[in-house]
Amino acid sequence: MSVLPVRVSVTSEVSRARRITDGLFDRLLPEAVYDRPIPERHRMLFYIGHLEAFDWNQVGRAILGLGAVSEELDRLFAFGIDPPAGQLPQDTPADWPTPETTREYVACVRRRLDPVMEDAPEEALHMAVEHRLMHAETLTYLLHNLPYARRRIVDPPRPSPGAAPPPEPIKIPGGAATLGQERGGQFGWDNEFERHSVYVPGFAIDRYKVTNGQYLEFVKAGGPAPHYWSQRNGKWFYRGLDAEIALPADWPVYCSHREAQSYASWAGRSLPTEAQFHRAAFGTAEGAERRYPWGDEAPDARHGNFDFQFRDLVPVTATPAGDSAFGVSQLVGNGWEWTADAFGPFPGFAPRPSYAGYSADFFDGDHYVLKGGSCVTDARLLRASFRNWFRDQYPYAYTTFRTVEN
Repeated sequence: MSVLPVRVSVTSEVSRARRITDGLFDRLLPEAVYDRPIPERHRMLFYIGHLEAFDWNQVGRAILGLGAVSEELDRLFAFGIDPPAGQLPQDTPADWPTPETTREYVACVRRRLDPVMEDAPEEALHMAVEHRLMHAETLTYLLHNLPYARRRIVDPPRPSPGAAPPPEPIKIPGGAATLGQERGGQFGWDNEFERHSVYVPGFAIDRYKVTNGQYLEFVKAGGPAPHYWSQRNGKWFYRGLDAEIALPADWPVYCSHREAQSYASWAGRSLPTEAQFHRAAFGTAEGAERRYPWGDEAPDARHGNFDFQFRDLVPVTATPAGDSAFGVSQLVGNGWEWTADAFGPFPGFAPRPSYAGYSADFFDGDHYVLKGGSCVTDARLLRASFRNWFRDQYPYAYTTFRTVEN
């Protein structure tokens, strides 16, 4: 049931995912452990404990029946937060345990869980792996929002001198788009089921994601500047993960759903629906559908910017080998892509009993579906059925967009 044939086993995937998140925590300077770089999220310390608490609560306790490591910490680190506007958390550092207590909790979970991990059902381990890998992305943009002096700098981005390519609409003929996946196959989260087909009328979609250069024209016309931009002495800059650089015109723009929607309206176009994204990404003129935009070959560096290859963006023209059958570029990697659709259930949706609130708590009309993947999305999360979602004003995640004409 492994997602990618090159990965040997689910338990080895657990170890690999731990190395990724442990490496990200190592970038945090000790004095920043109680920082809250994003007002809508927990303090950094929470995430140190959360990943192991999830593994213990979902696998150690719920599946293997091993009882508590610490009733207090198992509960404290159990769940993240996603508050609506005006309901930001009010806790203080004194409300949290010490870093030493938190790291001992992590070590204790691993000591107790590792010897019995292979006794757990493979699906439970897939859930633990993907939860950790999704949080690797969250951790990256949390670090991104810390001041540079509060973390270890690893790989400053290189300025891109390229110009933004001109808009190039690609006509997509009408045809079927298959959303979701069938039960009993590869691992999937509850919102990925059930598999169903939707007919998509013909439309035109941007070949490339909307670039900083294009979005800058919108800002000059009065549009809002994105979160990761800054301006000094009349010049615009991009605040990269490890350094600020002159705004790269040919990189995609990170922005919120509301900003993307405003740009699309200003340009006289629309955001694509989830079904339109699928048709452009995985469809073909002949009617067959591909596993990935480029075909059935497993993802690698030729196909796009994902899997922590660069930790920052690349030009929208950089990976033509990853183009879809219709010639649309970077539908996977280099930034999640906003769709016009509010996050909701597919026909036949049923919550996973062990994690009933994973998706259903966000079927509220305030979260929107994203597809594709970012520079720090793990390759195993690039399956066509995977769905991401954020609130429409959330500006911190690695979210991009392109437009369509219906």
